[in-house]
Amino acid sequence: MHGQFTSVGQGGEGREVFRVGADPHVVAALRGSPRISDGCESFRPFKEWTYLPRDLRPKSATYYYFAAWPDDGTDQVIHELLRCQVRERARRLEDPTVVVLDTQSVHVAAGIPAPTTGLDPAKRVAGRKRGLAVDVLGLVIAVILLAANTHDNAAGTVLLDQVAEHAGGTARKAFVDQGFKNQVALHGSGLGIDVEIVERNPQETGFVPQPRRWRVEQTYGILMLHRRPVRDYEHRPSSSASRVYWAMTHVMARRLTGANTPTWRDPQAVAA
Repeated sequence: MHGQFTSVGQGGEGREVFRVGADPHVVAALRGSPRISDGCESFRPFKEWTYLPRDLRPKSATYYYFAAWPDDGTDQVIHELLRCQVRERARRLEDPTVVVLDTQSVHVAAGIPAPTTGLDPAKRVAGRKRGLAVDVLGLVIAVILLAANTHDNAAGTVLLDQVAEHAGGTARKAFVDQGFKNQVALHGSGLGIDVEIVERNPQETGFVPQPRRWRVEQTYGILMLHRRPVRDYEHRPSSSASRVYWAMTHVMARRLTGANTPTWRDPQAVAA
C-alpha cells in the first residue's frame, strides 16, 4: 500500500480529514476537491490530467497513483476511512446493518474494449452496467462494473459478496428492485442477509421514488454531478470503480469539513 493512512479529527472548514503519507495533494487532485495549498477557487472534478492546477502534483505522478491505488485497494481504504467518520457523525455504527442494491447501465466512450461492454436490451444502452450497494445514508458500500448485458441476478450476487466482505459481517438486510430475482435472495440467505424485493405499484407511472430504495437512486444522482461517472471513459472496469470511490470521497470530505465548492449559483461568485 502506497503511503500511510492516519485519520485526523473532523476539523473545521477547509481542513483535510485524512492524509496520504505527507502529501495530500495527490488525493486532492484525484477527488477533484478545492485546492488545499492556499484555499483558492476549486477546479472542475476530474479534470484532464494536463489541466491540473500547478499547486498540485504533476500529471505523471497523479496518474501513477490513480493507476496503482485501485490495484492494491488504497482508494478503497481512503473511502472507507471517510465513510466510517460520516456514519459516526450521524450517530451510527461504522458498518451498516441495512443496504440497498441497484444497477445502472451507462454508455461508454469510443475505444473501450468490446469484451468489457454489452447491450442492455431493457434500457437500450450499449456499454457497461454499474452496480452499487449503499447504506441508509446513501454512502457507497460496494461497487461493481460489468458488461451491460449482464443480468441483474449476476450483479446482485457479486454485490452481496462484496457487502459481506466490506461491511464487516454486520449487514442483515438488503432491499432490491424487481429486476433482481429469487436467485439473489437465495444467495443472500447463504450470507446471512435477508433480501427483500421492493415491488412497484402497478398504478404508478413515470419515475416515483420507492420506499427504502430511494437512497440508492439519490446516490446515482449525486454521481451524475461529477463529470467522469456520467459516461464510462475507462478501459479497465477497476478504474471505473475507482472513479466512483473518488467521487464519493469528494462528497464525504465536503460533508465532514463543511466546505462548499463555489458555483455559478452562488451570487457572490457571480459578482466576483
